[in-house]
Amino acid sequence: MTAILRYLAQAALYVPFMVIIGYFSTSPAYVHLPSDQALVRLSLSHAGQRIGECRQRTPGELAKLSPNMRAPLECPRERAPVTVELEIDGKLVYREVLQPSGLRRDLASTAYWRHPIAVGSHRFRARLRDRASGDFTYAREQTIELAPAQVLVIDFSASQGGFLFRF
Repeated sequence: MTAILRYLAQAALYVPFMVIIGYFSTSPAYVHLPSDQALVRLSLSHAGQRIGECRQRTPGELAKLSPNMRAPLECPRERAPVTVELEIDGKLVYREVLQPSGLRRDLASTAYWRHPIAVGSHRFRARLRDRASGDFTYAREQTIELAPAQVLVIDFSASQGGFLFRF
């Protein structure tokens, strides 16, 4: 008799649990983006230029160093901050000065930004400066037609010429 009571008690506990799990597996419905919007993502990782120039060590400086440390050039490791700007339809929507990562500030600067945008044709202008001063090093301007729920990824690759607009 206790086995039957045990099975009934388990059913009394498991059935409501299964109903709750079943309900939340289908409701409420998840909507990634409303039907009248697309998504713009800016994602990049880029190392800025080195802060200073390399210099030639003198013979006296080389003699003071141990033999395994006698590199003729001494180059600073620290990199410049990377400035990124993104304009959509002439309006500046993202501007960030990204500090280099790493203990000695010698690694890449990274950024990730996402923004929902209305469907339709938009003019994008992306710029990046990887030097301590001066004009922007990389720039790209492009008009793109965005469809509902479409995701535009703005990536950066210096080896491929700068900014890349991908779907």
